[in-house]
Amino acid sequence: MQRRGFLGAGVAGSMLTGAASAAPQAPRQWGTEKGQPFLERNQSGKPHKGEMLAVIQPHNDDVPLFAAGTVLKLIDEGYEGVLIRATNDERAGRGSTYAEVIANNEQDNYDIARRLGLKQVLDLGYQNHRLDDAHPIELRARLIFIFRALKINTVVSYDPWGHYEENPDHYVIAKAVEAASWMSGGRLDFPEHRLAGVAPHGVREKYYFARGPQLVNRVVDISSYVDRKVDVNIANDTQGPAGVSGSRLRQRLAKEGKKLPVLGNDDDTANRQYIKEFVLANDRDLGREFGVDYAEKFHYIGPEASKLTDYIARNAVSI
Repeated sequence: MQRRGFLGAGVAGSMLTGAASAAPQAPRQWGTEKGQPFLERNQSGKPHKGEMLAVIQPHNDDVPLFAAGTVLKLIDEGYEGVLIRATNDERAGRGSTYAEVIANNEQDNYDIARRLGLKQVLDLGYQNHRLDDAHPIELRARLIFIFRALKINTVVSYDPWGHYEENPDHYVIAKAVEAASWMSGGRLDFPEHRLAGVAPHGVREKYYFARGPQLVNRVVDISSYVDRKVDVNIANDTQGPAGVSGSRLRQRLAKEGKKLPVLGNDDDTANRQYIKEFVLANDRDLGREFGVDYAEKFHYIGPEASKLTDYIARNAVSI
């Protein structure tokens, strides 16, 4: 019996060895027959033209850290997208009052969306670290309306089955996204939406990321997007861990009479190199397992192949 492995922050090398050449490129493929994660590469042209992408995060720094390269890739391949932030980030980042922290994070969030190429931003406005206070039916219903109104085809968000997640905002939004993705296609769920001209529309595929161990069946090559992923994280100035961390480290070392050559000779270089060398170290390590420079990992759920359609194609005869 083939066993599918769990991959966490430290990638299991034995699980990944040779995966880069395990299967030909097939964007809708869930995984290879041998249980190895499928390596998704860049696609030429605009294969997703006319499709809609919802990028959903509870906080400013979630997508920039774990999925920005994949979002950039999908947008380049033709998607139009919306960034949905569940909380107001009031308890994370720079500012002497809650109001200042909220305002700083809101500004960063709009800049993050712009750098990701996402043309719309929706803030749900729940309290930071209190998303489990929100009624799950209300949160799910809001997402269902958004998915239907914008005709979302694909979502990128936290994995509802990720293990050892300590932040309630992460696992609450993840479960709401998963439930809303399939309920949005139900003709009898929220029939009142039709009064506003909003018809049922199910989400076709999902890219789920996690901070801890998860069942990984897809790895996305982001090598050609890593510098732009750095730019996205630079925009997350208020709460980091990127932002101005490199320049601060460079300045601290200078006071001690030391320097790290990798940080260069100015603050902008220091910030960018700090992110690329240290913040994205896991992306680099994962990429090397697959024979690419940088990669991001996901539990991917896509459309099921129709056995009936395949059977008809192979066996139907003219009458």
